[in-house]
Amino acid sequence: MQFKLEFRSTLRASRAEAWAWITSVRGISAELWPLLRMSAPKGVRRLNELAPELGRPLFRSRLYLFGLIPADYSDLTLLEMTEGEGFVEQSPMGSMRLWRHERRIEAGVQGCTLTDVLVFEPRFAARPSRWMVERLFRHRHAVLRRRFGSA
Repeated sequence: MQFKLEFRSTLRASRAEAWAWITSVRGISAELWPLLRMSAPKGVRRLNELAPELGRPLFRSRLYLFGLIPADYSDLTLLEMTEGEGFVEQSPMGSMRLWRHERRIEAGVQGCTLTDVLVFEPRFAARPSRWMVERLFRHRHAVLRRRFGSA
């Protein structure tokens, strides 16, 4: 069973500030914490510093539930990355037949709007998986609004 979810937040941040946050390991980690922790290779601070070869995995990231319990992996793969505007990630994962995450930043009058569109198909426990992904992204957007403020 395939699902599609969309989340949108209007932030008091410039596109450049939002871009710096969403491509940084620190920003990604802050959005996920304390629900998940996502590993990255030592020394990697920003995804766009890796000079990604689009369509090829950047690295394997381990996902830890509550920061401690090994829960999944993601072979982080970018299909598209446009500086200051967004990216499309479609990463093979242990728990998903399909995981596609599109994240876009649009300039606004008093900041920017950040939109996440997720299309995913869990390998098992479809409805509980959908519930968990929805809760995780609601949490991520709450973190974004706390970090930057809502416009």
